[in-house]
Amino acid sequence: MQYDAEIIQTRSLSRRFGDTTAVDALTLDIYRGEVFGFLGHNGAGKTTTVRLLNGILGPTAGSCRVLGLDPVSEGSALRRQTGVLTESPSLEERLTAREILFLYGRMYGVDPDRLVARVTVLLGEFGLEDRADEVAGSYSKGMRQRLALARTLIHNPSVLFLDEPTAGLDPVGQRDVHELVVQLSQESGRTIFLCTHDLVEAQKLCHRVAVMQRGQLVAMGTPEGLAQELQQGVHLEITTDACPPNDALVGLPVITDSSDRLSAFSWDESTHTAGVWLSTREAIPSLVAALVTAGIHIYRVTPVEPTLEDVYFAINDRSTGDHAKHPTP
Repeated sequence: MQYDAEIIQTRSLSRRFGDTTAVDALTLDIYRGEVFGFLGHNGAGKTTTVRLLNGILGPTAGSCRVLGLDPVSEGSALRRQTGVLTESPSLEERLTAREILFLYGRMYGVDPDRLVARVTVLLGEFGLEDRADEVAGSYSKGMRQRLALARTLIHNPSVLFLDEPTAGLDPVGQRDVHELVVQLSQESGRTIFLCTHDLVEAQKLCHRVAVMQRGQLVAMGTPEGLAQELQQGVHLEITTDACPPNDALVGLPVITDSSDRLSAFSWDESTHTAGVWLSTREAIPSLVAALVTAGIHIYRVTPVEPTLEDVYFAINDRSTGDHAKHPTP
């Protein structure tokens, strides 16, 4: 995407609780219309960062601005323009969905003449219209999550902070929320700050992602860009009629875990698929030619691109020095 206006900006933003540093010198620039993924294990500093950006907490050091406002001194004005969905949102269980949306609409100062229409639209978008006049305490976990997200949008905020927005939703509900996130970003130009443990969700939705570890930013970029930085060489899956001979690798720039070329091919007998790592993409034609010369019938050659999950674990392993659980070539 093409970046223009900076909506969220932090400079060496830090927050300490006694001897514990929850956020450590965080510097970010997030732009209008961007879906920005904020990833990290529990305790990585994600929730503290969201609280700092909304003026719920003040920084120990550094600074931040959201929509040009200082969350510390202009928090009330800022929060009228942001929406926050927490990971485990609480609801007024004795109120109906319609009453909850009306209540929050009045709290956020939504024009009374437009509030009825706004509530009706949100109830429809989140599939709650049929049970809009039942108390929230009777809702399933998925329905409660949909209502919480509708509540977050009642005042039409410019920036959304979403913490695990699809938690508890079935696949259809997850798809609907994903489509809404894309729509809000692309059509409405909202900036969306997405905290998620769902790496597939992040890869699908986010323009860029940041990975936090122990309060520090350890990586940031597009999922594709991070993969290119971290992956060594090209991983191929080759579907054949027989296990390829290791002689086919002689002279080719193959990446192995040892000097023994016999380990270069991994072979799955059930699918007749061989895996091999080459150090350069330019070596692919030579490998295919060598296999054909060896009498191997090739049905498919597929470069395997790393997923965001691969990238995430590689980043964490690199940061912690733990290469045993998730080895990279």
